[in-house]
Amino acid sequence: MTGTSTAGRARTALAIALAAGFALTASACSSSGSTGSTAGGSGGAVTVTVGCEPPTTQAQPRANWIADVAAFEKLNPNITVKGDDSNPCDDPATFNAKLASGRMDDVFYTYFTDGANVVASGQAADIQQYASQINGLSDIQPALTDIYRQGGTDSGHLYGIPKGNYSLGLVYNKTLFQKAGLDPNKPPTTWDQVEADAIAISKLGGGNVGYADYSSANTGGWHFAAEVYSRGGTMVTPDGKSAAFDDANGLAVLQFLHKLRFTDNVMGTKQGLQYNDLLQMMASGKLGMYVGDPVTLTTIHDQYGVPYDGMAVGPMPGQTATLVGGDGYMFNKKDSAAQIQAGIKFINYEFLTSGQGLNFNYPRRAAEKEPVGLPEPDLWTGASASADATTMAKYANLPVQNFAAYVAALPSMKLLVEPPQAQAIYAQGDKAMDAVLTNPNVDPQQLLDTFKTSVNGILANAQQ
Repeated sequence: MTGTSTAGRARTALAIALAAGFALTASACSSSGSTGSTAGGSGGAVTVTVGCEPPTTQAQPRANWIADVAAFEKLNPNITVKGDDSNPCDDPATFNAKLASGRMDDVFYTYFTDGANVVASGQAADIQQYASQINGLSDIQPALTDIYRQGGTDSGHLYGIPKGNYSLGLVYNKTLFQKAGLDPNKPPTTWDQVEADAIAISKLGGGNVGYADYSSANTGGWHFAAEVYSRGGTMVTPDGKSAAFDDANGLAVLQFLHKLRFTDNVMGTKQGLQYNDLLQMMASGKLGMYVGDPVTLTTIHDQYGVPYDGMAVGPMPGQTATLVGGDGYMFNKKDSAAQIQAGIKFINYEFLTSGQGLNFNYPRRAAEKEPVGLPEPDLWTGASASADATTMAKYANLPVQNFAAYVAALPSMKLLVEPPQAQAIYAQGDKAMDAVLTNPNVDPQQLLDTFKTSVNGILANAQQ
């Protein structure tokens, strides 16, 4: 999810990621863009500014970045990298204005939801002719690369490089599963199973909540989208001009939550929940399940001192599709060919090579007692994924078996990105989510119709 304040999963989790240095991806170390050669092969000096250098408030990640830049420049003496430590890296309040005024870095940081707007603005350089220099590009999930290919509609152009992503699944409490007589190593894989397991957990009493969901600060709409995806639906039509969730899939989401809340009574009485609320509930040991992703376990562990052993992540119920978010880098249209190639070299070094860089230097991360072993981002497929998993496993300091079901299911699932105008849509989705969780007499179909009308207006305004 993208957005402002604590409502933004991507912005929240990626900020955590910068502080924690999480990652589980990389490519093979050999490619035509491997470090050590000069940018463009000309041997001339070139300087590039690169966004999202960790700020001074993140002392260890910043020190690591600086050390990596020094090592990179030693390998590439003709390249000078100047980091931009503006924080947040991608500020929604200023991003579009900065983009329009041409003040972006040579290599600038973006969330996935920015990709289409940046391409449409004409401010990004087309780097397709340099694609062979990007480490392991052919192994990056096509759905992620497509974000920087005009939404996947034009394979002849490439405007950016994805460097990380999250995929939603089902976070669950292994301890409560065991107490409820459920198999802690077999999370539910369908929504009907979620309901049955939630009932079993709630029957334990003692204030235990079987399942919980969001409905405030744009998080409700975000989860609505994810749950629609999981049932085989979509949020908008392929052209992005109309809502597409007012169907059996969207109705099933609202009816299911209403049933869990008022018929099964497995969701507790406190509603209007937003991002940190579910993490706090899981940390308390009283919550059985919620939709989330692996990095939330690190947040719970770091902020509340909860051991990893009792928390696990299974696949998104339905195992049809899952919502993904993430980030990458794009290149300023003003860049010279040498700057683009130098920028690609640095992205390769810092973000796309197993065993090195800000996130993938597993020995360094383990020595700094940062988490190693999270199955996130799920950036790679094929040989690159296998090679990195082998390298990462040597330094894993987490119970990786707690993610086994999640990892096993992902290859067969569609990775679907957030809809256009996501935050405005999510704000309207909150209303529907809150209503089905607080009003026992609400009509889910009427809520869905109202939601659709609002979203059609949002999308129409965006086309003007």
